[in-house]
Amino acid sequence: MRKRKCDLIIENTSILNSEYEVAENQSIAMADGKIVSVADSFELKKHYEGGAVLNGAGKLFMPGLTDGHMHTGQQLLRGKILDELPMIWTRIMLPFESTLTPEKMKVSAELAALEMISSGTTSFVDAGSYYMEEAAEIYAESGLRGALSCSTMDDASLPESIRMSACQAIEKTDSLYERFHGKENLKVYYSLRSLISCSEKLMYLVAGRAEEKETFLQAHMNEYPNEVNFFLQNYKKRPMEFLERQGLLNGRFVSAHSLLISEEEMDIMKERNVKVVHCPFSNCGKAVPNTPALLRRGIAVGLGTDGTAHGGMSLFNEMKIFRSLINAEYGTRLARPDIMPAKQVLKMVLEGGASVMNEEGSVGILKKGYKADLISIDIMQPHLYPTGNLTNTILESVNTGDVRDMIVNGKMIMKDREILTLDKERIFHEVKNLCLK
Repeated sequence: MRKRKCDLIIENTSILNSEYEVAENQSIAMADGKIVSVADSFELKKHYEGGAVLNGAGKLFMPGLTDGHMHTGQQLLRGKILDELPMIWTRIMLPFESTLTPEKMKVSAELAALEMISSGTTSFVDAGSYYMEEAAEIYAESGLRGALSCSTMDDASLPESIRMSACQAIEKTDSLYERFHGKENLKVYYSLRSLISCSEKLMYLVAGRAEEKETFLQAHMNEYPNEVNFFLQNYKKRPMEFLERQGLLNGRFVSAHSLLISEEEMDIMKERNVKVVHCPFSNCGKAVPNTPALLRRGIAVGLGTDGTAHGGMSLFNEMKIFRSLINAEYGTRLARPDIMPAKQVLKMVLEGGASVMNEEGSVGILKKGYKADLISIDIMQPHLYPTGNLTNTILESVNTGDVRDMIVNGKMIMKDREILTLDKERIFHEVKNLCLK
């Protein structure tokens, strides 16, 4: 029998399957950016031969993680947010972003890409900032799968360097879309950065353009009490209710944060098929989301880091924090320690992440026909081996340094912790010269 040729075979490894169980003695064949077979190692070897072969012994291969909400433009704010009094958005973050330059955005994207690759994040949704073309060039080079936005606001009180009209704001994303939507592994979303900093005209323009381009629209939603109160005072509606009344919600709307959500708003989100992203470490100083209620309604929920300014970009950390927050807020009160089990948290990061990436049914699961976006975990380590339940141990004990390999769209972009698409030493040298003078 003639063997089918493929681009890459991972031999003799363990995998996290679609049921979030670990299967051993497996091999994975990839061709043309997709997984063509996942099978018992002996059986797969009879049917496939690879242009390249990777020994997976001692490793667990699983789908790459999706960071559903991050901020490239805040990468250089590491360590400057923790313990600060409110409102960090107006006192620290917005003033900082108003001072960005093309050079700073370039190194920010380089650092963010390095951090995500090292951490096992194969895909991400950027919430939008300035000089996004510079960031997009870097992300295209990195090999990561990303959805990018521009910071879209038309508030007249914004710093002069980032102040713009509604038409100017929409033109920024139009330009980004034309240049980078579909380039390498990138796509472009439209954005409402902060609803209380966006006019109704801008909201309509942005939503209309996203509809016209058949791409996603993302917004920071129900994150702070003052945001909710603004809409109650001015429109007698909560934020999600207001957007529903304006006809701006649909299955391509991504609601980031989504902390202070009412039962009525959740019903609207279910009806309109709105997607949700929580950012546990960033959010825990504001509120604990009612994720169990969202999941009961069948609403797609992903997790994000909110970027490096909020504790780094480790989704393994975010999963641990999220599980603990939900258990403390809901599980202990109801005597239900399993209210947010490991499989559910992993499903949020993987399949929920695929949903907010507009990749539902194509990433987030390790199976035939899906895009070959994979990472490996070195499981032969004292803090991981042995284990009575490796799925639980992924959540409890795996850290970013345990990620050994990364494949995106069938291309190896990290092998044995060596990043192959970006020059780490050059990037650190540039950062030192630009930011640490």
